[in-house]
This record gives sequence, structure tokens and C-alpha cells, in this order.
Amino acid sequence: MLVGFAAQAVDGALGMAYGVISSTVLISFGVPPAAASASVHAAEVFTTAASASSHIAHKNVDWRFLLPLALAGMTGGALGAYVLTSVDGDDIKPFVVGYLAIMGALILYRALRTREIRPIGRRWAAPLGVVGGFCDAVGGGGWGPTVTSTLVGAGKAPRLAIGTVNTAEFFVASAISAAFLTALVTGHWEEAGALRDHGTAVGGLIVGGLLAAPLAGWVTKIFPVKALTWTVGLVVILLASHQAALLFGLL
Repeated sequence: MLVGFAAQAVDGALGMAYGVISSTVLISFGVPPAAASASVHAAEVFTTAASASSHIAHKNVDWRFLLPLALAGMTGGALGAYVLTSVDGDDIKPFVVGYLAIMGALILYRALRTREIRPIGRRWAAPLGVVGGFCDAVGGGGWGPTVTSTLVGAGKAPRLAIGTVNTAEFFVASAISAAFLTALVTGHWEEAGALRDHGTAVGGLIVGGLLAAPLAGWVTKIFPVKALTWTVGLVVILLASHQAALLFGLL
């Protein structure tokens, strides 16, 4: 519950980190990576619904950007879930870590500049959603770091980027959970039994996340733009560093 609360508080306010924090903790409890990803996304169906409601209430959502982003994210997420239950997802993690490091550095560079830049256009929503959804399913949490970092780094207002990404995440998490469920029912996923052994941990993530989710829209709305940009950039760098340390066996 404590992990779920802390992870959702960070994710709701900054548009990232719930999946990464939660899946890392579950794996440390001995949950296999595919089962951890499925558990986190099952919990996110509930927590992102509450978080999205908060962001909508506080007018943090770019509705024209939301639809193509969510639809593409659902497609990429379903594909990523299939890949994760079929092959070893570790092979693509170096590319994800490298991407996050670059985007984190770009966001910090943007934070240092005072000149406004033209925000990323709507035409980029679909390809960005596919990549973000795929990374999210394979990595157990990559939607926020991938999509939010790209939008903020490309000049979109941090408040709108975070609110839109959080709202779209509900649809992405639902699609990924459905893909995992389909793999389980059809027998495609041989290690699915691990899900039943860790139901209490998943329940704790859900309860803790639901308690923190209503704060998301309010915190994002009142946070100063410059401070929000700096915080997002630093969190992305920390996430990339953590993933790199895991990748090279330093943790």
C-alpha cells in the first residue's frame, strides 16, 4: 500500500514512474517480470481512472491530442504484452534506457532556456503512442517516462503533457491488461500462475494508488511551470540511471 501510494503520488503529479517503481518492488519480492508487468497494469486500470478524473476536473487535458495518443498507445501496449509473454524483453531495454537518458537531458536543456519553442504537433501523437505503449508493456512501466518526457522535451506545456498522458494511460493500461488476460486464457503464457501467488501485493498497489490518485490534477495545476519542467527532467534521468544500473548488474 505504501509503495502504491508513493508511486501514484509521483506518477499523478509528474506523469511517470508508477509502473517503474511498482514493477521494481514486485520483482524484488520474487515476482517474474511478465507477471510483475501484468500485475502493475491490472492495478493501473483502477489508479489511472482516478488520476484521469482528477486531471480532467482541473483542466489539465489536451483533448485533441488525447484520442490519437490513447488509440496508438493501446495498439503498442497490446503488441508489447504479446512480445513480453513470448520472448525475453531484456533485449530491447538498452534502447529504452538510452532514449530516456537523451530525453531527460533535453528536458533539462529546455528548462535552462528562456526562449519559447513551438510544441510538438498532433501528427506525432500516434507514433509516440505506439512506442510508449510498447515500452510500457515490455518494461512494466514506460508509458510516462517515454511519452511525458518526449512531449515536455518537445515544448508542450508540462501541465497539459502530464494531464493528457495520465488520462491516456487509463486506456493503455486497460488494453495491456486485456492482452495479458488473453494470453493467460489461451494458454499462450506459460508462467501466468505466478500471478495467483502475489495477489496481496497487487491489492496493496491498487489501494495505495487509489488513495493518492485524486491529488494528481491539483498538484500538477499549482506547480510552477519551470519547477515542473526541472522535476520531470531530473526524474527521467534518475529512472534511466536506475534502469542502466539494473541492466549492467550494479544493483
